[in-house]
Amino acid sequence: MRFYKELVKGLWAQNPIFRLVLGMCPTLAVTTSLANAIGMGVAVTFVLACSNMVISAIRNIVPSKVRIPCYVVVIATFVTLVDRVMNGFAPDLHASLGLFIPLIVVNCIILGRAEGFAARNTVLLSAADGVGMGLGFTLALSIIGTCRELLGAGTLTLWKDVPLIEHIPGFTPIALMILAPGGFIALGSILALMNNLQATLAKRAGKTIPPPVHLDCRHCVICKWGQ
Repeated sequence: MRFYKELVKGLWAQNPIFRLVLGMCPTLAVTTSLANAIGMGVAVTFVLACSNMVISAIRNIVPSKVRIPCYVVVIATFVTLVDRVMNGFAPDLHASLGLFIPLIVVNCIILGRAEGFAARNTVLLSAADGVGMGLGFTLALSIIGTCRELLGAGTLTLWKDVPLIEHIPGFTPIALMILAPGGFIALGSILALMNNLQATLAKRAGKTIPPPVHLDCRHCVICKWGQ
């Protein structure tokens, strides 16, 4: 039961983008197309799951004073592996994502899950947490990427040779949506829709409407460790 709970929490209740509002740099930068969004999501999911498991396995042998450097080294190892594999087997995607692949190392979602969850739980639960949060991240990126590509280009391509929608009849693409401002517009609109949906569901269930997430460090425990 606990394993399942940790696996699914990232899809809605603790979605990294839509609920915790973390990892905004790759969210806004790479979601110009569905293919880019899925590629980044898969890469982050792999790094999240693998780094969580390793950090959980070594959590009792790493001295507290050097835990963050150790965690960064573990994360960087898996990011390098993803970078090399993607460059070898998907060079077009690798070129499209560019600098944002190595920047996964400093993604606050990954370091936050490592410090806030993997360092305190078993390997199995840490794996579930990593996969679940990664799937939630991928889902959110895919939704934003789909909206931006459809509105900005009038197409939807799963991969370079697998078009889902080649052209929307009678639709004039809105070029703004595939530019930087379009990322903010799409993300803000989806966040507003989800907040409204959550408030409506809470009202129907007779529960208190949850307040918006505070604009702070998202209750991160990194700076509080050992205090």
